[in-house]
Formats: sequence, structure tokens, C-alpha cells
Amino acid sequence: MPQPTATPSLNDPRALLRHLYDVAVQRALPLHNTAAHLPQPPKGRTLVLGAGKAGGAMAQAVEALWPADAPLSGLVVTRYHHTPPRPQGLPRRIEVVEASHPVPDAAGLEAAQRILQLAEGLTADDLVLCLVSGGGSALLTLPCDGLTLEDKQRINRQLLESGAHIGEMNTVRKHLSRIKGGRLAAACAPARVVTLTISDVPGDDVSVIASGPTVADASTCAEALDILRRYGIDVPASVRAQLESGALETPKPGDPRLQGHEVQLIATPQQSLEAAAEAARRLGLNVVLLSDEIEGESREVGKVHAALARSTALGRSSLPKPCVILSGGETTVTVRPRAEGQPKGRGGRAGEFCLGLAQALGGQPGVWALAADTDGIDGVEDNAGALVTPDTLVRAGAQGLKVTDHLARNDAYGFFQPIGDLVITGPTHTNVNDFRAVLVV
Repeated sequence: MPQPTATPSLNDPRALLRHLYDVAVQRALPLHNTAAHLPQPPKGRTLVLGAGKAGGAMAQAVEALWPADAPLSGLVVTRYHHTPPRPQGLPRRIEVVEASHPVPDAAGLEAAQRILQLAEGLTADDLVLCLVSGGGSALLTLPCDGLTLEDKQRINRQLLESGAHIGEMNTVRKHLSRIKGGRLAAACAPARVVTLTISDVPGDDVSVIASGPTVADASTCAEALDILRRYGIDVPASVRAQLESGALETPKPGDPRLQGHEVQLIATPQQSLEAAAEAARRLGLNVVLLSDEIEGESREVGKVHAALARSTALGRSSLPKPCVILSGGETTVTVRPRAEGQPKGRGGRAGEFCLGLAQALGGQPGVWALAADTDGIDGVEDNAGALVTPDTLVRAGAQGLKVTDHLARNDAYGFFQPIGDLVITGPTHTNVNDFRAVLVV
């Protein structure tokens, strides 16, 4: 995982931006945030269940902090290659398995089945400690009756490529699942359920994080149907009929099976942005923290950030230089149709943001930027994001790369990789979503 770099200076904008990213990631690591939120051991046993990109690190934090003489067992699923190295001497009490993200696979299906089985037979003396983080929607996949894993994979891909925002995607996912949308918590009754969660969604809505497996769901089958229609996504006729009749409705607020349950937010995007802001101020920078809830098309969000940066660089804003503009949230990418024979583009939200930013900046002197996902993976590639510099377009042009071509085929990876401007961190073992920093000097 990234470690905060040695204190950088304005003489090295790339290192400075990377330092701010690393500080943001460190603020969200489970071991730094879990102790204050752990409940007391119960009279009965403690069962740990969970899913998400931070799942392996969250499980290790609980193992390290839970009393050695108190019973502890369970199962957590995380993304492939996202289980951190086990600290020497730390006893293994929670099983961690890995599965596919963002498109679910058979390993995630098996893990979800096992998690639901473990929830059976609990008593009121037992405690279920649920560890939930972003990515859990794909990792905890258990399709409703009438839906196959292949159906779920197709629907997931179509949602990811549609430009739907995370709330819309997870409304559909909840209603096509036997474990999301509060169903896992209902299955744990009558045990007490305490959920520790790391937020990766705008507004920290705990019913949206990983599709809220332990949280009552206010969304409806009708809303899920409307979203499917809006984006032209088909489901089998039997599933559509269940949605139309309300047979796939989720546990709602006030459901007695969920009474007395607790949810604790142990890390949020805002906390990470504030940590980066404080680090920037220590370096003598003025800071504008726009929001941790920014949504919209990634390339368009990039253009808005470019406009703010240009006005500041040209002395037309009230913000004095040197400064850094910080933002977070979860933008979206609508995948454009490909021409026949055109290779599929590679990249994710952060890279597409950087393409839009670079295009709109047009080589503006004095502006550098970094955009990266705090989990260390932008989409499905091996990079966390990318960097933009005043000479990005010049260096790309020298290699025959045109930003318009790469935007047309959603190919941020293919643009930034040849010029050495990918940000590669490896899995960070946490996830508080997008991090963006635009430096103006």
C-alpha cells in the first residue's frame, strides 16, 4: 500500500501531488480507524461477515484488536489480490476469500452462499460484526430466483457502461439479490448486528455502500424497474414479473428484524480529503476543498476543474497562488460505441477525468493534476489513475497521440501509459473512492 512520501516541495509538482494522494489513502486505512468503533464482546459468540475491497484489511484490523480470549470467527470476501500481507504473529481467526470485481464471478457467488449459511442459527446472545466497504456489490453476489450468474454478469456490465450513477446501479442490484438491501441483516436475526463500514459513495449513504447488505432499504422494485427501462437493460421475464408484483422487495425501514442494529462509519471520503488539505497547508499551499460528493460524467467534471484551474492560473479568481483544488466523489463513464475494427478502450473514471482535464486545459502553464481511485485500481486496469502536466499534450502529440481520439473510445490508459503518466500504486487495501488534486502555481 502507498506510504506517505518524504515531504515534497513545489519544485517537484508530481511528487507533491502523489504525497497528497498517499496521505488521503493512509487516513482511510482500517487499522487506523477500527478500534474506536468496536463493540464489547457478547455473551455468546462473535461472527464476522463482510465484503468489499477493504475486506481483507478490515478483517486483519479486527483480528489484531479483538480480545485474544474472546471467541471470533467468520468469512469475508475481497477483490482478487486485495488481501494485504499478514502481519507476523497475527493469529488467523477470520477466513478471507477473493473474488472478481467489478463483474461478479463464481467465487463471489460461492462466498455469498457461505456467508448466508453462516448467518443461520444465531441467537440473541450472539454478535454479528459486518465489515462492509466499496466493491461489496459485485463481490457479494447471490442472484434472486430466476436469475443466473451469467444474467447477473451481463446486467452488471451493462450498468457499468450505461453511465448510471452508483445509487441507480445499487437500487437494481439490491432488488436482484438474495443478500443485499438489508437481507443479510434480516438473515442474522435474532442476533445483534454491528456494521463497520468504509464509505465510497457520495453523501456516505450506508444503504448504498456495497448495496447495503445490513441496512434497511427505502428504494423499491418500481424504481429498479424504471432504472432498467431507462438504460435499456433487459432481465428475464420471470424476474420482471417479480419486480412488477413487488415480490423482490427489500426489508424496509422499521422492519423488526433490523431493530437495534448499529452502523458505524469508520472512514469517509471527506476525512481523507481533509487530511490531504491539511498536508497541503503544511506545504504552504492555499486549499479549495470543493466537495466529496461530486458526480457526473468524468470528462465533463474534468472540464469544470480545468476552468477553475485556468481562472486561478490567470489571476482571475479570488484564490491566491500557489494553491491546490481538491475533490472526491464518484463520477461515471458512459462507454461510447466503437467503430468496426476499433480496439476496445482501456481505463476508468480517474483516467477519463484526466483526459477531459488535459483537453480543456490545453497546456495551461503552471497547472498540474493527479486523479486516482483510492483503492489503487482505476476500473479494471493496473493503475490507480493518471497525472496531467503543462506539457501533457505536447509529449503525447510527439508520439502521435490525440486526446480527442482517446476520449472517443474511452481509452485513457492508452493515452497516459506511453507518456509515463499513469499513477501505479497497487491495491491500497481501503476504498474511499475518487481523489482529485489540481495544483496551480
